[in-house]
Formats: sequence, structure tokens, C-alpha cells
Amino acid sequence: MPVPHFAPPSSPASSAEAAPRHASLGQVRTLFISDVHLGTPDCQAALLAKLLRRVRPERLYLVGDIVDLLAMRKRAVLDKDQQALVARVLRLARSGCEVIYIPGNHDAAFRRLCGLKLHNVSIERRVIHTTGSGRRLLVSHGDEFDTHVRIAPWLLTLGDGMHGFILSLNRWCNRARGMFGLPYWSLASALKRRSGVAQRYVAQFEEAAMRQARLEGLDGYVGGHIHQAGFRVEDGVLYCNDGDWVEHCTALAEDGDGALHLIDWQGQILESAPRHVMPRQAVPPATEAVTPEMAGA
Repeated sequence: MPVPHFAPPSSPASSAEAAPRHASLGQVRTLFISDVHLGTPDCQAALLAKLLRRVRPERLYLVGDIVDLLAMRKRAVLDKDQQALVARVLRLARSGCEVIYIPGNHDAAFRRLCGLKLHNVSIERRVIHTTGSGRRLLVSHGDEFDTHVRIAPWLLTLGDGMHGFILSLNRWCNRARGMFGLPYWSLASALKRRSGVAQRYVAQFEEAAMRQARLEGLDGYVGGHIHQAGFRVEDGVLYCNDGDWVEHCTALAEDGDGALHLIDWQGQILESAPRHVMPRQAVPPATEAVTPEMAGA
């Protein structure tokens, strides 16, 4: 199946500088969110709904693990906040926002629907998004790069188990903070920043994603999966991770000039991508390129 290409929703790019850190975001052409994990008690649906009330993108990418079908096999949690979030996304789709759903590994069952459009939501395995500044970015969930990460399998298994336990502590921690009027804070994120294994995994994942974009002659990559938002530039290729909505509550936004920013649930800019990376020339695909079939699609 050919990879869909999505051009900028509107207006030409400008050469304006990226917005300053912690500034408010203006016009939003495109919003990328992933790893919402609807159906679990860790989903921060209320905060994401607040963001979607503050910003109204012309195009919304749902970059995988939006619904956690794996967790719902054991226990399904779909409270009123999560139901309201689903309703809000569907209202956006009905009101003219172009919504593209790219299933991840936790909602991989939806991959059999790729190429279809349901309730004004297009379902795709991966897409090429063109920003207003002319960058061509590969957009996928990112689980296809797990096979390129060279970490001992038992360490990854142990990490998955500990991650679930830490998320449960995260819930209790933030309930206590809420009682004292304190804002949301990610315990899981703080612990992962201190883990050498976690940081090696993240670095290798980023390298695999950028290598894939480079092999396809693209300017960069946008994904989720690893629950670690951020930017990285290497050899002229831009890596963007939009984060998640169980720990960090961040999204990736393209503004009216085609610049890319990480934003929080209030729509405040946390970090902006470098804008000096020039568009790359297309090159023939290499034989070691990661395909959806390699990821078990």
C-alpha cells in the first residue's frame, strides 16, 4: 500500500524565528499526539481534552497507542473523562479538522483497517507529512524500530513490569498533589531520566528512526512509542517525539509558519525544533529500510 503524503493544510511558510520557550502557541496547523492509552487508569484524558479546547488544529495526527487494547483485555477503564475525550476528537473530525489515525502496538488490531475512513477519521499505517516550511517528515508510531534496539530482552521485560508499577505510584502521587492544589508531575519521567538502561534504549530508538528517514530521503521523523518527548538533529535529519498522555502530557504542534514545537496540556511551548535543517533530496530506498511488515503489521 502506498504511503500517503500530506501537504501543509494552508498558508505559505515564513522565515520567522521559533517562538520562545514557555510562550503561548498561536495558530496550529497540525497537532501530533500519541500514547494516550485510553481504556487504562493512567490515561490523562481530562488534560488532553483541555488542550483540544485551547487549540484547534487544521490537521490532527493520532500517532498510535491511542486506545490500549492490550490492557483492556485484562481490565477496561473508560471513565467519563475518557468518553468525553473520544467525543471531542470525533467532533473535531466532523467540524472540518482532518484526523489521521496511525495505530501503534497497543492498538495494532486497528491496522487491518488501514486505508479506510471511519467517522471522518482516516486510518493509515504510516504517512509522509509536509510542513509549511517544506520539511517532509515520516510519521509512524515507532514500534517497528524496537528490533533495532540492542538492549538485553530480560532488561526490557523487567523494565516493562517496573514501568507499570511506577505508573501506579504516579497516580497516587498526583492524587495527593491535587489535594494540595499542586500541578501534575511525572514520577515515572523523573525516575527514567536517572536510568542508564532507559537512556540507552531511547538513544538507540532515536538513531533507528533517523536512519529510516535518511534512507527514504526525508527530512525527519515524527513518532511516539517510547514516552519520551524531544527533538534531535543528526546529519541533517530531524527527530521529533511527541511524548505521551500517561506521564508527560505533551504534544507536537506545527504553527502557522511551519515551525515545530513541543507543547504541554495548557498549550504552552516547552521546546522548539531547530529551523535551520534544510530539506533533503529524495534518494532511492535502501534494502535495510524498516517496513511495516518487519514490524508485524
